[in-house]
Amino acid sequence: MVSGDSSITMQSSFLSMQQINKRYTGVQALFDVDFDIQAGEIHCLAGTNGSGKSTLIKIICGVERADAGATITIGDSVYTQLSRKDALQHGIQVIYQDLSLFPNLTVQENISIGDTMSGSKRFISWKQSRTIAIQAMEQIGIALPLDKKVAHLSMADQQLVAISRALTKDVRLLIMDEPTTALTKKEVDALLSVIKDLNKKGVATLFISHKLNELMTVANRITVLRDGKKIGCYQASDIDAKKLEYLMTGTTSSYTPYTLNKERAGTPVLCCTKLSKKDNFHDIDLTVYPGEIVGITGLLGSGRTELAHSLFGLNPPTSGTCTINGEPVALKSVQEAVSMGVACVPENRLSDGLVLDQSISKNIVMTILDNHLSSLGLLDDEGLHEKVLEYVEALQIKISSPSSAVKTLSGGNQQRVVLAKWIATNPTLFILDNPTVGIDVAAKSSIHSIIKALAEEGMAVLIISDEIAEVLYNCNRVLVMNRGRIIGEFDSSSTTENDIQAFIDFHAM
Repeated sequence: MVSGDSSITMQSSFLSMQQINKRYTGVQALFDVDFDIQAGEIHCLAGTNGSGKSTLIKIICGVERADAGATITIGDSVYTQLSRKDALQHGIQVIYQDLSLFPNLTVQENISIGDTMSGSKRFISWKQSRTIAIQAMEQIGIALPLDKKVAHLSMADQQLVAISRALTKDVRLLIMDEPTTALTKKEVDALLSVIKDLNKKGVATLFISHKLNELMTVANRITVLRDGKKIGCYQASDIDAKKLEYLMTGTTSSYTPYTLNKERAGTPVLCCTKLSKKDNFHDIDLTVYPGEIVGITGLLGSGRTELAHSLFGLNPPTSGTCTINGEPVALKSVQEAVSMGVACVPENRLSDGLVLDQSISKNIVMTILDNHLSSLGLLDDEGLHEKVLEYVEALQIKISSPSSAVKTLSGGNQQRVVLAKWIATNPTLFILDNPTVGIDVAAKSSIHSIIKALAEEGMAVLIISDEIAEVLYNCNRVLVMNRGRIIGEFDSSSTTENDIQAFIDFHAM
């Protein structure tokens, strides 16, 4: 067992919190949490979904108020409650997972918008706006095109815009919630370098991520929460990812490559020959047999998601051929793909996979409503309810009621609802685009077990992921894409993460 706070070397504290409690209706989100951030340090907050991380962050930045009895000290100021105005005055800025940028505005406008909207200015000084944007970017050594709309930037560059915007103020603490969720390894490395540079300039960073290796790379200290309670605060140099996983969950995972129950033979579920889409991907030869889990990885922009969209009828190819279960398909519509037994879990479950304001029940059955109509065209409500309960139990979806809005669930449980929605269609080919993005280590393991169980029953599975470990330990084969082409194939039983990463890095040069 790793020791807790006793190993921490005390330095000047920027923020100190004692006896932080927060209770919502029927739920105690935080129990007597003590927490501190030292001036200029990189501090990581770790814990599974529902551990209290988001609640603690909201209290730090003044969005939520702690229950009575709390003490919050920032410098020489002592508070029992911290407002958003208090937090801003002390230089606390937060970058949420969704970045909260304005996609229809330019880089310059997004970075300088705080100054533009402040005070009682009647007119915008575009010269001043430009100067503010340039100076903010210079602080982290970047030079993005000022007149380009943010919607046209990569996710990595959007992240840098959000950081630059925060730096237009006198920042002393920058809170980053899951900043690397949609970034590739190269982009993650660049972002972590920016965080370290801010650290050298005296800016403290509170960094939240489900990617444990990132935490270990960038952190000075790590505070672990579990079920709303503080497990401890640890020097990053004193623990490793395995110990951190144990502290977060109370268990450790073991990873073994997925192996086929039988040899590949007979009719493949998917067979693509020289499949191409102009400006997306080229000459894709891809065969997947029943029971296989095939992984596809590579750098952002390699054409992976575009290929998945094509196989699901969202992005019709311009040339090449494709068969599903031996039958030729044109891949011109989602309806055609679903009718041929194809299902697809999108990368962004919030915008593309779920109707957040609708109930858990409605989200699960929306793909199979046509199969539960009576002869009069009326829905079989009882049959649909039974299906919902069947999938809730089979996928171990933790819910209070099937009628609750799906937005009330944790990220891991939301992803299980998306899986249930498409498993209900009884697909023969299941495509999953970054199926565990933004999900904690415990939920990841559970979802991977579900995917493997489906494959063992004969389903063909295609997993697309930025995380090499995810495809290596959950697939029998791993394909690497680069610039729209499949450039390599690895047998999971005889390769390592380093082998695949070195291959990707070599071809990226």
